Amino acid sequence: MPVIQFTRPAVGIEFVLVLAVLVATVTDLRSRRIPNWLTVSTLVLGFVLNALIAYPSPLERVWLSAKGFALAFALNLVMYMLHMTGAGDVKLLAAVGAMVGCSDFVGIFLLTALIGGVLAIILVLVKGRLRETLWNVGYMVGELMKWHAPHMTREQLDVGSSKALRLPGAVRICLGVVAFLVMARVWSPA
Repeated sequence: MPVIQFTRPAVGIEFVLVLAVLVATVTDLRSRRIPNWLTVSTLVLGFVLNALIAYPSPLERVWLSAKGFALAFALNLVMYMLHMTGAGDVKLLAAVGAMVGCSDFVGIFLLTALIGGVLAIILVLVKGRLRETLWNVGYMVGELMKWHAPHMTREQLDVGSSKALRLPGAVRICLGVVAFLVMARVWSPA
């Protein structure tokens, strides 16, 4: 079985997933926060909907949710610990992982990263901070290779700092999820 799949989620999961990332995007754009009520309810619904889809033997789909949640949480927790992303982004992606499972989450994660990179380049160019950003990227790589947290010595590399150039994380997550769902519709067998 391939590591990355583009399988179309069940209609109920697809609907909840799109609704959750759209609400997260609106709230993140308005208040720079993704509310816990949204991430927790999406997480719970991921487990419940997967269990209901697999009725009368729901354990396989609950296990799929658990693995998706664990992978998503672990990948994003590392970025949170390095102050590269916010806690709301971690929780939202963990809920997305619980909705779709490991294989599909890897696709969403990669699309979200690619889209986030493109949006970051656009933001850097619009703000006129290309040279500074390239220097910061080199600095981050050097610090990470020495097992140092870059945000400890350079405030601009801390997502929580007012000096950091930030994108609302829910925007890239929403675009990554929608791109994934479009690709799944195109590439999945009918």
